Amino acid sequence: MTRQNTTPPDVHAESPAAPDPPFGSNAIRLNSRQWTTVALLTVVILLALPRLWMMLEPLADGPDYRLPYSQSEDYWQYARLVARAKSEREIAVIGDSVIWGEYVTPRQTLTHYLNEQEASARFVNLGLNGAHPLALHGLVSSHATALQDEPVLVHCNLLWMSSPERDLRIEKELPLNHARLVSQFVPSLRCYKAPLAERMGIVVDRNLAVRGWAQHLRIAFFDGLDIPSWTLEHPYENPLAQIELAAAPSDAKLRHAQIPWFDQGIGVQDTAWIDLETSLQWQALRRTIDLLQARGNRVFVVVGPLNEHMLTPASRQRHLVLREGVESWLRGRNIPHASPPLLPSDEYADSSHPLGAGYERLAQALRDKHEFGQWLEND
Repeated sequence: MTRQNTTPPDVHAESPAAPDPPFGSNAIRLNSRQWTTVALLTVVILLALPRLWMMLEPLADGPDYRLPYSQSEDYWQYARLVARAKSEREIAVIGDSVIWGEYVTPRQTLTHYLNEQEASARFVNLGLNGAHPLALHGLVSSHATALQDEPVLVHCNLLWMSSPERDLRIEKELPLNHARLVSQFVPSLRCYKAPLAERMGIVVDRNLAVRGWAQHLRIAFFDGLDIPSWTLEHPYENPLAQIELAAAPSDAKLRHAQIPWFDQGIGVQDTAWIDLETSLQWQALRRTIDLLQARGNRVFVVVGPLNEHMLTPASRQRHLVLREGVESWLRGRNIPHASPPLLPSDEYADSSHPLGAGYERLAQALRDKHEFGQWLEND
């Protein structure tokens, strides 16, 4: 007879541990449906944040408002100015620093004197420093989409066609104004050498409002830095304290002394100029005008006035040939335009920027132009 073991089991003996489930160290595990919900909520929040911020951060107003120079690359804010001009049926005046007013205050710009002479506030300054035609095309196509079915005044600054360097047609790498606005792939610029990853990021930024809004926060509140970089430079400051939900005032400070070009020591120049038909900048300006017209806008183009006092006789003659080519193209397209007469020499600050008296004279020359009056009457 076999004796059975009647020894009771040791209740204190350790049982073998169960294996940990996959990702068992995580406090929360989501299934596929929950991850989908999180993704959708994230997308909704990212889409809503820029629109919500527009309601929280006011936009400065006034007939002479212009984008502050420090925010020249804040294209998200620029788009807000364009949208407001559209909603208030103002006449957008676009171009480079000649329109913005490089040597003058906001009350001495072309838009100011046009409004003053009309006793109205119809014209709005949407000039952008350094916006050469290739950059202007990117600005209009990506950040001025609200410009539709409205009158738009476009400035054509022939200075961008005065040399291969300014026309951006050379092989050597050049530092570009508003590189984020130029074409990143097609057509390509040989002097633009940004790496592929950077170019792809710029294209993404153009098509995602939240990326533009993030860039606005960096420029407006964090000296152009992302928050981690800013905190490294300001380790004892609160980043949230930097954000002030107040309208950025218009840039009223003079950037340069108001001195005529000849008193600055600038001499007469034998500018070569380039062939109009092969000019990259001219092709870009034409595409911009075509784009504006395709959106139903009524375009008026102001050509110059360039400071011919600075040019040698031979260079002046080459410039006149170039200007005639621009005017011929505009006439062929039935686009109303004006080439205002040369301003007095002491009303130029440099090769293309007028001083205050020059802008006032320029505005009066436009008002005296019959074609300009007809364009306004059709508004």
